[in-house]
Amino acid sequence: MAEKLTEYIGRRDVVVLSLPIGGVPVGSEIAHAIGASLEPLLVRRLPVPGNEELEMGAISTGGATVLDAEVISYLKISPAAVDMVIAREKVDLEKRWAAYCGPRRAQELSEKTAILTDDGFASVWLLHSAVQVLRQLGARQIIIAAPMMSRMVVDAVCPLVDRCVTLDTQTQFGDKASWYEDFIQPADSEIRELLARSVKSEPQI
Repeated sequence: MAEKLTEYIGRRDVVVLSLPIGGVPVGSEIAHAIGASLEPLLVRRLPVPGNEELEMGAISTGGATVLDAEVISYLKISPAAVDMVIAREKVDLEKRWAAYCGPRRAQELSEKTAILTDDGFASVWLLHSAVQVLRQLGARQIIIAAPMMSRMVVDAVCPLVDRCVTLDTQTQFGDKASWYEDFIQPADSEIRELLARSVKSEPQI
């Protein structure tokens, strides 16, 4: 993956962001190889009140809030109800950030090149929300990078970003574990350790 991103080596404006949990080990290797910093991008869905299976938006680290105006209008969800859901999900978001990163604050992404990583992009909704979040946070350029992507992601999300980098695509994405010889989700302690070592270093390729 890193060999496909050599043009970003040593650039001061590049930040590698990873979707926990699986994206952090992938992002850590890429960040180390190109000499960039790494941090998690936490994205929390905003469920419709009374219907937890339906989303009306998302919030993320960095203070971004993305709302689906059509869903909110069609279901006549009041501003107060939206604010209540945002406040509830924000508490969980802040807890997860503290668990992974402690007291450090999310990086400013304005005018940065954001390389968003995961161990595989299968969900169009999650990735589309993450891209909207990065745009709202002011990222100048967005690259999504993962060893595998579903064909749905390639068709629906890749046209919305500046570049897609992957090693393989599949029409039927299936279980992520089936794409790896050794697929073990890292523990929270491993995630914290990888992120703690994420201070920008010299490129390794």
